[in-house]
Amino acid sequence: MAFQKATFITSAPSLNDCPEETLPEICFAGRSNVGKSSLINKITNKKRLARTSNTPGKTQQMNFYEIDDTFYIVDLPGFGFAKVPKKERDRWGRDIHEYLSKRSTLKLILHLVDCRHNPTVLDEEFFYWMATNEKPFAVLLTKSDKLSNNKLASSKSYTQKILNEMNIDVPVITCSADSGAGIENIQSLMSEFLETE
Repeated sequence: MAFQKATFITSAPSLNDCPEETLPEICFAGRSNVGKSSLINKITNKKRLARTSNTPGKTQQMNFYEIDDTFYIVDLPGFGFAKVPKKERDRWGRDIHEYLSKRSTLKLILHLVDCRHNPTVLDEEFFYWMATNEKPFAVLLTKSDKLSNNKLASSKSYTQKILNEMNIDVPVITCSADSGAGIENIQSLMSEFLETE
């Protein structure tokens, strides 16, 4: 299902600054420089909707985009490495945790992992946190166009193995903001969760 309209609404530094909880939300989470903004632009078919950068940590607040007047996409600050002071990184962590824990309109977390690298300890901890807190989520293996089919299959298999060992059963989708691979699958998954409203 293609989305027709996408509008930037606000950048929220904390939970108190987020829009009122009137529309369902799907958030994009993951390490810095994993390609969240690029993927959001591809999914919404708006090249400049989310600001992209080669510098990790460019997204420093929770960015809300209203899609088709029916739901929000929320671009969360990247966790892990970012060229910002530790105090600032810690604040992001607190704000993200509060948003993920308390936001009643959050319907789905899309957790992005660069398929060229195995999930990090931070990624694995996040898998576990989402599962134990019963948060609906899926794993998106980004930048799939950078790997051969064999290596991509291995990357997906490895991620699936980690999830299986934690007894977590969630979708794992390989995708690319450049080639468009997997975009329709992500759009369909998003629509499924929105339809359960």
